[in-house]
Amino acid sequence: MARRFMKLTVLLPFQIFVEEDDVARIVAETPDGSFGLLPRRLDCVAALAPGILIYETETGGEKCLAVDEGVLIKAGQDVLVSVRNAIPGTDLGELRAAVEREFLSLNEQERSVRLALAKMEGEIIHRLATFRDGR
Repeated sequence: MARRFMKLTVLLPFQIFVEEDDVARIVAETPDGSFGLLPRRLDCVAALAPGILIYETETGGEKCLAVDEGVLIKAGQDVLVSVRNAIPGTDLGELRAAVEREFLSLNEQERSVRLALAKMEGEIIHRLATFRDGR
């Protein structure tokens, strides 16, 4: 007989954040929208967008996490979620605000830093080309 529950593991870069053995359902957010997982769903892989991960356990009821971007892998009854950061909570409004404040603004800062680095690299290449041609 097939197991009625999934095993959920949420990994951060340097620690195991959540391990639950009796998960009945999971709802996650991808760039294309939310989707749900049940124990008998086919195996899958999904890119996660910053958002709310909701899961329901037999013993603890519904639980919520604000998660940064990452990946979700379902293989058999095992569901592995690997994200850069996660925040536990019960109030969906507070968690949504945390996503916007912590994760989405960080992504914007990363884009700004990458743009600045690309400009600096372009300037260095231009100066090297000018130096080489000036010989």
